[in-house]
Amino acid sequence: MKAKQYLEDALRAALTRMELPWPDKLLIEPPRERKFGDYSANAAMLLAAAAKKKPRDIAEALAAELRAADADACFARIEVAGPGFLNVTFAPGFWRTILADVRAAGPAYGQSNLGGGKKVQVEYVSANPTGPLHIGHGRGAALGDSLARLLRKTGHQVSCEYYINDAGRQMRILGDSVWLRLRQIADPSIPDLEDFYRGDYIRDIAVRVRRENPGILSMPEKDAVDICFRAAVDEILAGIKKDLADFRVGHDVWFSEKSLVDAGPDGGPSKVGEAFADLAARGLTYESDGALWFRTTDFGDDKDRVLRKSSGELTYFASDIAYHHDKFRRGFDRLIDIWGADHHGYVPRMQGAVTALGRQGALTVILVQLVSLLRDGEQVAMSTRAGQFETLADVVAYVGADAARFLFLSRKSDSPLEFDLELVRKKSMDNPVYYVQYAHARVHSMLAKGREAGIVPAAPGEERLAALDTEEDLQLLRLMERFPDVVAHAAENLAPHAVSAYLSELASALHKYYTQHHVLSAGPDVAAARLLLLSCVAETLAAGLDLLGVSAPERMDQAGVDETAQ
Repeated sequence: MKAKQYLEDALRAALTRMELPWPDKLLIEPPRERKFGDYSANAAMLLAAAAKKKPRDIAEALAAELRAADADACFARIEVAGPGFLNVTFAPGFWRTILADVRAAGPAYGQSNLGGGKKVQVEYVSANPTGPLHIGHGRGAALGDSLARLLRKTGHQVSCEYYINDAGRQMRILGDSVWLRLRQIADPSIPDLEDFYRGDYIRDIAVRVRRENPGILSMPEKDAVDICFRAAVDEILAGIKKDLADFRVGHDVWFSEKSLVDAGPDGGPSKVGEAFADLAARGLTYESDGALWFRTTDFGDDKDRVLRKSSGELTYFASDIAYHHDKFRRGFDRLIDIWGADHHGYVPRMQGAVTALGRQGALTVILVQLVSLLRDGEQVAMSTRAGQFETLADVVAYVGADAARFLFLSRKSDSPLEFDLELVRKKSMDNPVYYVQYAHARVHSMLAKGREAGIVPAAPGEERLAALDTEEDLQLLRLMERFPDVVAHAAENLAPHAVSAYLSELASALHKYYTQHHVLSAGPDVAAARLLLLSCVAETLAAGLDLLGVSAPERMDQAGVDETAQ
């Protein structure tokens, strides 16, 4: 934060002049109550023993030193409180400098080099291509995409990846399911399988496969199932890509699980083989009963795990190890995997595997809790196997990508979420995304009315900005000053919900300001100053919404809100 950094720099300089050290545990933080100032520092209490003086005496001397060096009058008050706390209140003029920062940065406001160019891979969604994405996948998609935006904003090199599970048992069931439906079209007496996908989309694929392959019923079953499988994967995956694009979610890489077991260039070892060789070289695998085992007990597991069964079949764990081994070989410094909450028991095992590969701490797994979809107060059932799920495409078509993304990102991903379809469709202040977007549109409405009246925003640094001296003016300025810190915090903690909470707070302050202060009718100079202030609020809102993948419209339906020109 600009204010906190300014105070820290001033304190360091003052302590140097006083020949006092910088205490390791010095805290600069907002006091519990706003009346005590913007920031409080505990330097005096920490220095008392070394200086052999009373904390209040040190605090008084430090306050005097800060006042004497404040040539730009950035501090309004510097007071000593309690046993020796230093309470600092910044002057309105200091807060007004935030306007120049916002205006100069524009859409880049909040940007930093926190990541220092570190290469990060974010893997998300990665749903089996066995059916359309459902609303639970949508929550993970919004989270992954927003994290990528946050990390890029803070100076990381980010690659987004989707792991296509196009191998294994679930995919065999998919091919068998389409083949079953195809045969049932010709002979309805054929009974259902015990385990298969029942959704209408399976029948639709079967109809298309039969139409495009007229002789398929006379083919050897293995060849026919292969055709059904490939057609199903291609069609479902194309649908997934379209649904994600409509949801404003993209991936840089679509990685095939099958590529892990395919032979390497010139017939060399597969990626699974390379991973096995790496583990073997570290003494972490052994053969027993015809199977290949991984010594996971060396990394806290309760028992060793099989990588390759005696039948020669690979386990899911083997594929996952090979996949992460390949990620590191591609040069990533950090991996972030977004998984469903039902995989929580698998996290320690996978992190142990990453440690075994020599990259301890390089994998972060974020778990996404379930979404309860409500319609008219009743929960909507979701099941891909039974075909009773509400697809992400249906939800986005019903409420819009903006509403869905904002709601998905309004809470921590490891907290359950109730998605009220009707609430997020309302064009009212009760709708959280509408509330924030409307604040942005409200400012643009005032700017348009100002242009009609010949009033434009003042320029940063103008003397007439001194009119921005009310508590509501300062509150908006303080909130905007916090934005870069919110972005950095959200990126460091992988917590986009911190951005949505901030935007709601800033929007609330804007709506309050609108009801309490005249803008266009306040006189030319005050109006110009306030239009600059509000236009910077709008730019900050737009920058924050972009991090959530939510649009910032300049015009919206008014939903009964009073928009009388002020």
